[in-house]
Amino acid sequence: MQSQVRARARALHETPVFRAFLMSVLTLAFIILQAVAVLAKPESLAPLAEKISPSVVNITTSTMVEGRTGPQGIVPEGSPFEDFFREFQDRNSDGDGQQPRRSSALGSGFVISEDGFVVTNNHVIEGADEITIEFFSGLELKAEVVGTDPNTDIALLKVEATTPLPFVNFGDSNAARVGDWVIAMGNPLGQGFSVSAGIVSARNRALSGTYDDYIQTDAAINRGNSGGPLFNMDGEVIGVNTAILSPTGGSIGIGFSMASNVVTRVVDQLKEFGETRRGWLGVRIQDVTEDVADAMDLAKATGALITDVPDGPAKDAGLQTGDVILSFDGVDVADTRGLVRQVGNSPVGQTVRVTVMRDGKSQTIKVVLGRREDANSDAPVAPENEENPAEVSPQTTSLLGLTLTPLTDEMREELAVGDTMNGLAVTEVDEASEAFEKGLRAGDVITEAGQQKVVTIAELEERLTSAKEAGRKSLLLLVRRAGDPRFVALTLAE
Repeated sequence: MQSQVRARARALHETPVFRAFLMSVLTLAFIILQAVAVLAKPESLAPLAEKISPSVVNITTSTMVEGRTGPQGIVPEGSPFEDFFREFQDRNSDGDGQQPRRSSALGSGFVISEDGFVVTNNHVIEGADEITIEFFSGLELKAEVVGTDPNTDIALLKVEATTPLPFVNFGDSNAARVGDWVIAMGNPLGQGFSVSAGIVSARNRALSGTYDDYIQTDAAINRGNSGGPLFNMDGEVIGVNTAILSPTGGSIGIGFSMASNVVTRVVDQLKEFGETRRGWLGVRIQDVTEDVADAMDLAKATGALITDVPDGPAKDAGLQTGDVILSFDGVDVADTRGLVRQVGNSPVGQTVRVTVMRDGKSQTIKVVLGRREDANSDAPVAPENEENPAEVSPQTTSLLGLTLTPLTDEMREELAVGDTMNGLAVTEVDEASEAFEKGLRAGDVITEAGQQKVVTIAELEERLTSAKEAGRKSLLLLVRRAGDPRFVALTLAE
């Protein structure tokens, strides 16, 4: 009996009517699930904006500036209206045309703690005599500067309030993906509290700073938004709105926010010390290009090539010019930008392992990091250690598109290089040569070839011959200009 029932059920399932019914049920279920998913999404950003708005502030700064004589900036010099505007200005001045005046500026910021710490851009408050913070509620309080960091354009302020202030937390900017929704808030063009939405357009942008790590967004950012927060959809700050790229001065959808993972480290140091304390390795470096890698017989073009080691932590530890830094504190070094940021984020006084490639072999050196802010960035390049060789008769030759001659005392004085520097001076560069294309110019001094010192023409020719015999396609030169060194790889003729 049961077998007959099962057989009938099986036969029913195989009928076209049942199949059509089953497909209808599945289609209806799919449509219902889609509707539920749509309803689960927020219809508006209003709830999130209402939640985070109280933590965003408008910043007004006031600065006394010197008065100016005459109608500068009003009419062109020599204009027939110049006398008229000068007379008008004199009637409205204190008589000497130098009456000080108060200048105001606007910006944005956000509160990061209930006891009144406020983050904004350094350029918003730089040089200000008085800083006023206006809260979303209309409350206004005077602020004091805790500390600033011009390198990342971040400033930390402090206000004293009688009650706990609404604040927001930082999020992980590294978790932000291109295409994620973001919200920018601030005081654009002095119009008061404003919200704009967009997406993360790009990550890890660099503008001009050493420690840049910008999030690019198309959320509208205009003048006055500087210092305001960039939020993710969880209401966490993942960036500080800093700059825009625009030919008109207004938003065209290319805005930049300093990543929160950079900002948090700066804020923590400003809060603790009132200043930044970045790690310092003490080397001058350049990227390893394909031709440089070939000239040094490296497996791939990666790492940071040391061009000079002035007095500092690296020199004390034994790092040398020509070393290629492959890893720093266990992290592979892709290029100079990555190394600079990693060193700067490291604690002062920390002992780190630096792995370098030297003479074709890898070795690890321990370095105790100094403090970047204590380093004298304008320190002169350390002179060469070897004694001056005996004077040789000046001679001139042309190699690799360069006309070269050994340095003499007269040339050292003319080129303003150290008395102890030795090498070959470039007196002329063929404009059709690779050397000219790669930036070599008359007045440059070549101090090394093939990572060995060169003082005479004969030594350079020997380096060229050795490179060709070793099967190298190019020769690596250490070139100094006004004391600043860099490596240049020039292709060897077949």
